[in-house]
Amino acid sequence: MPKRVDHEERRGQIAEALVRVAGRRGLHAVGMRDVAAEAGVSLRLVQYYFETKEKLLLYGLQHLTDRFTARVGARLAAAGPAPGPRATAEALVLASLPTDEESRTFHLLYSSYAILSVTDEALAAQPFIDNPDAAEDALAGLIAGAQEAGLADPGADARTEAVSLLAMAATLGTSILVGQRGPESATAVLRHHLDRIFTAPEGTGTREV
Repeated sequence: MPKRVDHEERRGQIAEALVRVAGRRGLHAVGMRDVAAEAGVSLRLVQYYFETKEKLLLYGLQHLTDRFTARVGARLAAAGPAPGPRATAEALVLASLPTDEESRTFHLLYSSYAILSVTDEALAAQPFIDNPDAAEDALAGLIAGAQEAGLADPGADARTEAVSLLAMAATLGTSILVGQRGPESATAVLRHHLDRIFTAPEGTGTREV
C-alpha cells in the first residue's frame, strides 16, 4: 500500500528549507531551485505546492510568524501560571529581538520581505500577513487593561504606546543585526519604556486584569 503523503508536513519541510537558505544568503538571493535543493526534493515538487516564488515566500513568512507566536508562548510560560499585562507585553516585545539564531532569522527575513515588497509588484500583491495589526492590537489592549486596573500610566495613549514599542523593537532589532548594539542594551531600552508605561508593580493595582 503506497505511503500517504502529509501535504502540510511537506509544505512545512519546504518552508524550513526556505528559512535555512534565506537565513544564510538573504531573502533576495533565494530561488525555488535553491529551496528544492536544500529540502532534498525536486523543483517540480516545490512548484506543485507553491506555484510561484511569491507564494513560497509568503508561506515561509507565515511559517516564521507561527514560530514567533510559539516563542512568545514559551516566554509567557516561563513567567508563571498567570502573567500580568506587563509580563505579557514584555514577552511580546522582547521575543522579536534577534538574540539567538532563530530570532535573528525571523527578524532578518521578516524585514527583508517588507523591504522587497516595496519594489516587487508580485510580492506587494500578496497579503503580508493575515492580520498586520495583530501585535499592535494586542499591546494596545494590554496597556488599556492595565490602565483600568491601575497598573499603567492613566494619561498614556494605549495605541500610541503600542505603536512606539513595536517600532522601537523593530529598529533595535536591526541595530543588533548590524552590530551597532548588543541584545542586552536593546533589552534595557525596551524595559525602560515598559517601566514608563506600566507604572505600578503587577499585583498592586485596583483590580486584576
